[in-house]
Amino acid sequence: MLEKLEALYKEATAALDGITTSDALREWEIKYLGKKGAVTEIMRGVGGLPKEERANLGKRANEIKNALSTGYAEREVLVKEQELAQDLETGAVDVTLPGRPRPVGGLHPSTQMLRNFYTIWAEMGFQVYRSRDVEDDDTNFTLLNIPPHHPARDMWDTFHTTTPGVILRTHTSPGQIRAMREFGENGTQPIRVILPGMCYRYEQVSVRSEIQFNQVEGLAIGKNIRMTDLKGTISEFAKRMFSPDTRVRYRSSYFPFTEPSMEVDAECLLCHGEGCAMCKYSGWLEIAGCGMVHPTVLRNGGYDPEVWSGFAFGMGPERMINLKFGVQDIRYYWGNDLRFLEQF
Repeated sequence: MLEKLEALYKEATAALDGITTSDALREWEIKYLGKKGAVTEIMRGVGGLPKEERANLGKRANEIKNALSTGYAEREVLVKEQELAQDLETGAVDVTLPGRPRPVGGLHPSTQMLRNFYTIWAEMGFQVYRSRDVEDDDTNFTLLNIPPHHPARDMWDTFHTTTPGVILRTHTSPGQIRAMREFGENGTQPIRVILPGMCYRYEQVSVRSEIQFNQVEGLAIGKNIRMTDLKGTISEFAKRMFSPDTRVRYRSSYFPFTEPSMEVDAECLLCHGEGCAMCKYSGWLEIAGCGMVHPTVLRNGGYDPEVWSGFAFGMGPERMINLKFGVQDIRYYWGNDLRFLEQF
């Protein structure tokens, strides 16, 4: 039995010296030192030997087991170092390769269009005026020539708050009153401002309507401002927004806070007036509502309508994007779908 143990020791030592992988080392441990390993089996058989042989064999078996365990630990360290070196060599970074670009965020298409608005109107002499999203009923309606129970209020479905008379603004037009009162100096100074901001309406969400949307209001007040000034200003804006050859047309309309009032159409950008599905085969697309500021609104803003006059207009940035890029569904802007947003 002692000779068998010595032969097994030599075999195990020789096998251990040739191991170069962790898997092979694990198999070696199971074969020789595991619960059913060869050395373990011999040690279990020591109890069945004659008493005079038992002590020598048990002592030698323990010595061999300890020696193999020490050899296993040393070989394990060596094998791990070799495997690590191999991994580093295999996965070495080639510093000459181009770097991987990190994706970055971008501006929302509505923000891009709003900035385009700011640039164009700034070049035309208008400054940006910010007005509040939460308004009182008087400023949102009454001071704009829409008194309580006036049928014109049916044009706007309103979000009301739990505080009576406090609402989410339905349009940016109440900013006209605030701009006139802040900048007009009691109706003695001319004004040229645009009022961008979010509007809110309690209506059914569909392809063409949303409960929130951006709007850009425009207001110009001075002495001897005429309808021709308004038409020339809108026409110049359309040329700068779309192309120098863009044609516009004006249609009579109704807004409570302007008189007279007009809708403005621009020649369809997709078909150039020939007629297509986007313009419903009319060759024209609506871009704005506008008109001369109503005398009542001027008076509520602190101006004497006998001395001062002005014009106002309202435009939708999302609608402009629709016209320029043929977007068919306004819900895309607030759906947070990157497949849509990343196109801009």
